[in-house]
Parts: sequence; C-alpha cells; structure tokens
Amino acid sequence: MIGISKLYCGTVEASDPLRYGRSSRDLPSHLLQFSADKKPVVVWNITSACNLRCVHCYASAGKAARELSTKEGTELIAALADYGAPVVLFSGGEPTMRKDLPKLIEAAVKAGMRAVISTNGTLIDRDMALRFSDLGLSYIGVSLDGLEEVNDSFRGVEGAFRQALNGIYHSMREGIKVGLRFTMNRRNVTEIPRIFDLMRKEGVPRICFYHLVYTGRAKELMAEDLTHGQTRQTLDLIMDRTKEMIDAGPNVEVLTVDNHADGPYVYLRMVRQGNPRSGEVLELLKMNAGNSSGLGIGCINWDGDVYPDQFWRHRVLGNVLNKPFPDIWDDPDNEFLVMLKNKKDHVQGRCRTCRWLDVCAGNFRARAEAASGDPWAEDPACYLSDEEIS
Repeated sequence: MIGISKLYCGTVEASDPLRYGRSSRDLPSHLLQFSADKKPVVVWNITSACNLRCVHCYASAGKAARELSTKEGTELIAALADYGAPVVLFSGGEPTMRKDLPKLIEAAVKAGMRAVISTNGTLIDRDMALRFSDLGLSYIGVSLDGLEEVNDSFRGVEGAFRQALNGIYHSMREGIKVGLRFTMNRRNVTEIPRIFDLMRKEGVPRICFYHLVYTGRAKELMAEDLTHGQTRQTLDLIMDRTKEMIDAGPNVEVLTVDNHADGPYVYLRMVRQGNPRSGEVLELLKMNAGNSSGLGIGCINWDGDVYPDQFWRHRVLGNVLNKPFPDIWDDPDNEFLVMLKNKKDHVQGRCRTCRWLDVCAGNFRARAEAASGDPWAEDPACYLSDEEIS
C-alpha cells in the first residue's frame, strides 16, 4: 500500500510514525503501514455469499458456503485482539449479507480493534448505516470501478452503481469514514479522472487504486492488465490529480495497492522534479517495507482457512478451527510461511539484484506465481526499467 497523498503530497512526515514508537497498537490508522512490528491487518472473508458477480472477484464469490458461526467468529476476534492485530477487515463475498455482522463488529470494537468493512455498498440503507455508526465502525471501503455504465458492466448487475452511491451517502451522513476501491485495468483506466471528479463532487475523503492480481475470476482479466507504459502514465495521472485536490483544499487520502514498484516510482519522480522532500519520502518507504503478505497482512476464509493474503487462496497455512491464529501465523515449522516472512532472501530474476529490494520486498508474490507458476519469480507487473533498478 503506497500512500500517494502521504508521500508525493507530504500529508505525512517521517517524524509522524516515529512519534508513536511505530507500534501497531498505538499508530493511528493513516500511519499503520509504517509500523515496525508489522502485526497483521487481518482480512476476514466472513461469507462467500454475494448479491453481485464481479468479473474480477479474487474470492470467486457467489453462493453461500460453510461459514464460521457467530460463536466461532467472536472467539476468533478475541484471539486476534490478544495477538495484537490492530485491524479486522470484514469482507466477502458481500459482508453485509451476513446477519450477524453487527455482532462481529461489536466484538471487534469492544476488544480494542479497529473494525472496517470492504463492501459493494449496494445493500447499505439508512438503518444499516446508523447501526454501523452506533457500533463504532471505523471505515467502509466501497468498490467502484468507474461511473455507472462501466461499473455495472464489472458488477454484472444493472443499477449497482446507483445503489452503491446510496450506500455511500447513507454511511457518510451517519459520520462513518468512507473510501472508494478501484481495480485498475484496460477496461476502466480511462475512468480514473471521472472517479476523481466524483470524489470532489461528493466529498469522498479516500480512495485506493488497486493493481490487478490474477487470482479468482480476475485470472480471466490477465490479458487486460495495464502495460508497463500505461501503468507509468496512470501513476503520473494519480499523482497529478491528488496534488490538484490537496492544493485546492480537500483533505483526501489517495493510495495505490498491490504493486510496490509504485514506491520507487514516486520517489524517482520527486528526485527528477528536485523535490526537497524526496529524502524523507525514501525514509517513509523504508518504514513501509514493501509487500507484507504473510507478515503485516493476512486473510481468513469463511470456513476458517488462513492464507498469507486475501489473493493467495490456494496457499492454506492452517485453519483456525483446528489451531489458534497466532500459532498458525508464527509456526516455525511452516517452511513456506517462514520463507515468505523473509521473502527478500528468496526472490529471483530482476527482483534479486534490484536496488529497491528493501523498499519493495520483491513486490506481489501471488501475482508472480499466477503468471509463472513460481512464487519466487519476478513480478511481471513491475514496470521499473533496468536503468531504474540498477
């Protein structure tokens, strides 16, 4: 996760995370990526049920399948809180289809965790938003992949865009922080300026631009991933539009996700521009430490299986019904997990000799494996030139 607003626009300084000791428990949410202990943010796919059928769903969600019970879920949340996981992100499927979601949110908040939701937003009415607000939900991320026509083509349901906007309006009216989630590919990259316009018009304070990861139904979109040239142009556009918004006054947070080459790319652009903050940005990138799969991000499936991240769904590390999450996450006998926690020692190809390895950590291993069959191969989505990495 690369904070464009934080790094390129200077909304965060290197001293900010240091002030909190870089502890996951103590850092405010906007600084959590700079923690030193890398206690995992846990994505819990609480259900496989979904009212939409998105063409790029990493979980291939649709029909309901075996789910952890409410009791099993609250016990899991207690274990995560005791372990020190700072955030539980309820996802799916569509998490709002699960009737006990309010009870799970309440359990997380009472345990001292930050509870957030990743949703398509279409089912959030006023009553649901009010309930979430009363429970202390920290954040709602709503997936939009363009304006009406483009978004609905991704969702497979006409009217999904307008329903999602209604969910955003209800949530914001109840004082819940809301952000957008946008997965970039050739079908929708031209929508990005319109998404920025939507943010400005509606006062949405946050957006995450996701790079495509070839898992789940998104495998079928591999050929529609951005070219390296398109990725560079898109990052330039995102930086420029973010700076325009911040210079105009709105307090917005803009991030890119799942391609850690973005960090060096932002830094190198700042160096070319003679930006005096470039050295400080490099320090923040070192704190961020690049890809955190199996370390600072983890995923739990609806049936209790544990994965290194939400995209790497065939790499099962264990199941929380058989073994507590902390014991799974810190298992010294799981050879693959131990290698993943030290991935910089195992990556191959261009990654192995890249000057940015300490900043990027070898980029996204799930995408490398999806493209090549080798989890340690170079990430094909790295768009930095040989000159830039040598």
